[in-house]
Amino acid sequence: MAKHSLQQVKQRFGIIGNDPKLDRAIDIALQVAPTDLSVLIIGESGAGKENFPQIVHQYSNRKHGLYFAINCGSIPEGTIDSELFGHEKGSFTGATGARKGYFEVADGGTLFLDEVGELPLPTQARLLRVLESGEFIKVGSSKIEKTDVRVVAATNLDMVKAVENGKFREDLYYRLNSVPIRIPPLRDRAEDIPLLFRKFASDCAEKYMMPSITLTDDAKEKLKNYRWPGNVRQLKNITEQISVIEQERLITTNILQKYLPSNEVGMLPVSVHQIHGAGQQSFANEREILYQVLFDMKKDITELKRVVQSIVEDSPQHTPYDEVSNEIHHSSSIITNDNTRVSVPVKYEAIPQKITLDTPESSPIQEATEYEESALSISDVEKEMIMKALERHNGKRKLAANDLGISERTLYRKIKEYSLLG
Repeated sequence: MAKHSLQQVKQRFGIIGNDPKLDRAIDIALQVAPTDLSVLIIGESGAGKENFPQIVHQYSNRKHGLYFAINCGSIPEGTIDSELFGHEKGSFTGATGARKGYFEVADGGTLFLDEVGELPLPTQARLLRVLESGEFIKVGSSKIEKTDVRVVAATNLDMVKAVENGKFREDLYYRLNSVPIRIPPLRDRAEDIPLLFRKFASDCAEKYMMPSITLTDDAKEKLKNYRWPGNVRQLKNITEQISVIEQERLITTNILQKYLPSNEVGMLPVSVHQIHGAGQQSFANEREILYQVLFDMKKDITELKRVVQSIVEDSPQHTPYDEVSNEIHHSSSIITNDNTRVSVPVKYEAIPQKITLDTPESSPIQEATEYEESALSISDVEKEMIMKALERHNGKRKLAANDLGISERTLYRKIKEYSLLG
């Protein structure tokens, strides 16, 4: 796509920015528009996903047909089938007459299904049938209807995770995802932020007949370094607030700081599995969180044993390593979802029980008092974590290894060690 053509598209649909990732998304939309392939637009809330279905529609052979944008998350579950596919008179309480649904009305046109991940599972099954065969049945009817509609869907959810959790049909996901278009978040388009600010400031000044606000160089850098969890929508709101409220038309960093939230909506606190390096893994319950903590803790203990042994052997007087106690009890704790602290006693092997370091300025370390306490066996925990990971991924070792944060080779060795083959 030529550079001037991209600029024409941006001007037509009010898209501001020159980021390569944004240009790539527009280019994909233009390339897929003449086809009848389903398109799935993926991006965070407020990133500007609503422009791309219109690009697909306006540059397609259906541009003279009807275009409907439907927010699937705003329609109650009890009426969404009727909205999409229509209903017959008397099919439910309040159905005083027959009604055409969007798929029937938009025949020959395009339907934009925003927040498609919010569709209930029964509606997902109906949608899959329409996409595959062009057939649907109205609520309360037994007659099969035909339609020719291009579907463009959008979501801000992690659809792969939604499929794994059983909240979205896998076959529908792949059917909608014929051509994915990823819209970059605003924080990944830092150089576009001053351009967007200037455009929103100019529009607001024109609308309310006031001088337009401008930014100092420091304020521009402040804007570019902000995370923008609400993306373009948040930037527009803040620009309009400053334009209306501030008397000063030159906006400095100090003025700007008053309008940038310190507690950003959408920036969730780090969770347990992120702290311990489990990547994007999610846990079904607190027990699995505990297992993952213990699994990762074993790696830390192995490193600790090497450090302690090095200290003991390097000291002038030390207890030989083969004479020390071969176990030590360690107690850890985690915070559960209901803010309850759970103490987790764990037994590790081959840790020196007593270390005596004689120096002129220090006294010998007192011998730790041994105590007996019920403890989880690390090998048992490790074995159960591996079994659960394999079960979650239907025996696929590569996915299970990624889930556990270990290499596939290490996982295979552990499987043989615990006799899990079979």
